[in-house]
Amino acid sequence: MRLLDVPGRSTVHAPVGMAATSQPLSTMAAIQILQTGGNAMDAAIAAVAVQCVVEPQSTGIGGDCFCLYSPNSEGVIAFNGSGRAPAGAAAEWYAENGIGELPRQSPHSVTVPGAVDAWAQLSADHGTMPLGDVLEPAIRYARDGFAVNHRVSFDWARNEEILAGDPASAEHYLKDGKAYELGDKVRLPLLAKTLEEIAAKGRAGFYEGWVAEDMVGFLSSLGGHHTRADFDAAVGEYVEPIKTAYKGHEVWECPPNGQGIVALEMLNILGGMELDKLDPLSAERLHIEIEAARLAYCDREAVLADPAQSDVPVGKWLSREYADEQRALIDRTRRMPALPPSPLAGHQDTVYLCVVDKDRNAVSFINTLFMSFGSALTAPRSGVLLHNRGQGFVLDPGHPNCIAPGKRPMHTIIPGMVTKDGRTVMPFGVMGGHYQACGHAHFLTNLFEWGMDLQEAIDFTRVFPDVADPDGRVQIESGLPDGVRRQLDDMGHETYLASSPIGGAQAIWIDWEREILKGASEPRKDGLAIGY
Repeated sequence: MRLLDVPGRSTVHAPVGMAATSQPLSTMAAIQILQTGGNAMDAAIAAVAVQCVVEPQSTGIGGDCFCLYSPNSEGVIAFNGSGRAPAGAAAEWYAENGIGELPRQSPHSVTVPGAVDAWAQLSADHGTMPLGDVLEPAIRYARDGFAVNHRVSFDWARNEEILAGDPASAEHYLKDGKAYELGDKVRLPLLAKTLEEIAAKGRAGFYEGWVAEDMVGFLSSLGGHHTRADFDAAVGEYVEPIKTAYKGHEVWECPPNGQGIVALEMLNILGGMELDKLDPLSAERLHIEIEAARLAYCDREAVLADPAQSDVPVGKWLSREYADEQRALIDRTRRMPALPPSPLAGHQDTVYLCVVDKDRNAVSFINTLFMSFGSALTAPRSGVLLHNRGQGFVLDPGHPNCIAPGKRPMHTIIPGMVTKDGRTVMPFGVMGGHYQACGHAHFLTNLFEWGMDLQEAIDFTRVFPDVADPDGRVQIESGLPDGVRRQLDDMGHETYLASSPIGGAQAIWIDWEREILKGASEPRKDGLAIGY
């Protein structure tokens, strides 16, 4: 039990249903769907649609999604709702035109959005309510307005410049050239109209008709390769989830092209390190976690790609023998000065939510634009803010994650699910771009190595060996004690204070013995868990 005289939040307990998201309006929408007869899938889609309106920096209908679903808490179903590169996006074209990287605010960073197709398929296959009814709360907030919350205003202010770089983005997401501020009321009428089109026509309301024409015409006018045929072909798919065993539980992830396999590799390495003998806030614990992350992310950069077009060695990657080899490279007292090449090689902003209903259907759902406001390109008639997931590709023709026609980029977003003895006990997820795989391992070790309460495990101070940092430095949060930071520096880690909180998480635990649900939500975001 947490210390009640210390500021913080408590794990939420409830008997019937629960939702945990990063935005209060989103959580409330999910609960209202549950209380009016919808199931967990209906509630999850309603919640994420609301977030596509009220957290526009984090997610949108112009993005991608992944989902893990456990019907009646029996078995795990995975759905890949990530979009593909246009048929004209060949690596040779970029080389011939002198393009050495995919700029964020360009049509080349925009793959065909997969989220809306995923919502339509998941709703039809596993929901109980019409998609139009499920989207009604999101339509209402887009049409009538919503108030900007703390974390949203923080992120919005950091993106004024890039939003100003696109006329439609500046018109809809800036006020007199400035970011909307805390407490401002925002209306998005074009987005409301597009959501109404989807509510009335389903998938066709986005990938066909005037909405698709608007997106394709806009991207083509900027020099993109996108065609109506690319949007017609945008269909997500059910995939076989991957898993590993950890401390008497099984941890499930979506397979590549997402980085869930990186989280599982970290758990395989950490499972043999006897972490429970250490203080969870000790430099040694954090050092071991950092080194395991460095090794796992090195593998990610070397081989993670779309398995439909590249050979991704999933079996070897998740083998116990490979984990033993990787673990043996870790010195418990010193940072590895340089990582060896990955033996597997032959390679930011998001919302995560989870819902459990009265029948114990459990949904782990993540939806993304990648960076804050994605590409910051907005289709002018439909108001669709487009993601920049194409930046997950590389342009090296010899790399497994090189861009190619119809190929899906390496994705950072990863919903998680935990089972025990064949029954689901927890949908969970961690937001935060590249951090997500590291965040899964950090959260689960907090939970299973040290027996932290669900909320404590989310609250706990985070560190991250930033894979995007050219100097290989380690991000830390302000809650890390100075003495521990000095010890990490002495071990060879160059630490620096992160410019914003590291990641964000939600989780719901199903307590089968006591017949209750326990929910927790990220204090680094605006959201909360609600149960009834």
